[in-house]
Amino acid sequence: MTGAKDDVVEVSRAVLLRRGFALEYATLGWNVVGIAVLAVAAVTARSVALAGFGLDSLIEIGASTVVIWELSGTGEERQRRALRLIGIGFALLAAYLSVQSTVVLATGFRPHHSTLGIVWTAITAAVMFLLAFGKARTGEALDNPVLRTEGRVTLIDGLLAAAVLLGLMLNLTLGWWWADPAAGYVLVYYAVREVREIFFAEQ
Repeated sequence: MTGAKDDVVEVSRAVLLRRGFALEYATLGWNVVGIAVLAVAAVTARSVALAGFGLDSLIEIGASTVVIWELSGTGEERQRRALRLIGIGFALLAAYLSVQSTVVLATGFRPHHSTLGIVWTAITAAVMFLLAFGKARTGEALDNPVLRTEGRVTLIDGLLAAAVLLGLMLNLTLGWWWADPAAGYVLVYYAVREVREIFFAEQ
């Protein structure tokens, strides 16, 4: 009886692992395409925000790669190393948002309107929120802190997409060019909080 139960648990875990891999590969693929789309949109609109969001996609690609590596192996040391790498990704994201938002506000840089940027960030926000939800549930079921943490990276990616979208829309409709960098500071706080949890939770 115990052996049969163990087999069921192993099968269930295998299904969850496949789901985790699928979520990460979907995130990876979306962000690879996103870098190309955002490059075109940023150059066309001369938008610092869109260019910065492209850099954020690079960070998300790195985080997804880390989780794929971690899911391929086992061991607490492997998990700790993966979490530290994701923490570094959060730190880089916070630094990038701080610099970008400050520079845009200080210089009063006003981008052109970007229909492509609006469409892409709107779709990306929806996709990232769905992926983040899936990663949170799958990570919880697997009791995998790395997948749960990277799910928060994906959530921040979705929030950032929403912030960029809001900034683009307010710039288009009301001329509020400062809305996007102002929203960036909120995400800086969130990213810094995640860095503190990852690196100082055990201290």
